[in-house]
Amino acid sequence: MKLGSLNINGNLIMPAIAGYTDIGQRALAYRYGAALAFTEMISAKGLVYGSEHTEALLAVTDSEPVKGVQLFGSEPEFMFKAARHEAIAKFDIVDVNCGCPVPKIVSNGDGSALLKDIPKLKEVVAAAVEGASPRPVTVKMRLGFKAGEPVSPAAAAAAEEAGAVAITVHGRTREQYYSGEVDLNGIRETKLAVSIPVFANGDITDKASLERALEITGADGAAIARAAIGRPYIFSELNGVGVEVDPGALIKEHLGMLLTIYPERVAVDMMKKHVAAYAKGVRGGKAVKLKAFSAHNAADIYSAADMLTAASDFKQ
Repeated sequence: MKLGSLNINGNLIMPAIAGYTDIGQRALAYRYGAALAFTEMISAKGLVYGSEHTEALLAVTDSEPVKGVQLFGSEPEFMFKAARHEAIAKFDIVDVNCGCPVPKIVSNGDGSALLKDIPKLKEVVAAAVEGASPRPVTVKMRLGFKAGEPVSPAAAAAAEEAGAVAITVHGRTREQYYSGEVDLNGIRETKLAVSIPVFANGDITDKASLERALEITGADGAAIARAAIGRPYIFSELNGVGVEVDPGALIKEHLGMLLTIYPERVAVDMMKKHVAAYAKGVRGGKAVKLKAFSAHNAADIYSAADMLTAASDFKQ
């Protein structure tokens, strides 16, 4: 698939997920067939002002064939500076967040709050396009801010006019967060409003739901978010490739990658939620979660991983 000047190997991507799409998650997603994966969302203002926390989030590895970064903000001047920042130079593509529903993001006018002000959204995207040039810019959005008030067709058209090369649409409004059924027809209306590629996002958990989403929406591809947490191998399943998985081994590898960037205490804390996701639905998973959440060091996480390997008999 072609996204502006960038070619990606497939049509399944992993969008930015705050607290989850770290270097380990992205590397494993690519291994199992993701065509593109993004960092956790990065504050444009934080980047410009040199936030120490931001530097760690921008870490990349050679395991990422395509390096994608997501920026959020509502001030065009900061979005321009962030997209042009030297710390972003290593990335191949920049995504602009217009969909985050978290209150502390929305209260600053960022994320999905931009869906309430499409002219500003267009300015923000245009600033990112100018700052990132010649690298392509994509946009992640929701159907709208309030239930019953879909604006994504107009927002997507504005983003395309501003120079975005693709749109990812989560088929819910900000008010819905992640509740209720995803509105595939709303994504379809957004797809019809633009000529650039559109990725459908929301409740795609297996091959059947992927096929249904693509058929109804007419989307060019799909963005797999929550379903990939604890299951990076879902991309293989969706691509029709069977693989045998040892979840405990994946946990160990994931933690190993985090330890190359973060202090042990930080890496261990980051892995706790990942372990819980890997253990979800596995007989004996509750004990694994308890072991992980009580972990004080890497050895404790490795022990939880061994417990999961012993408890798990599933294959993908």
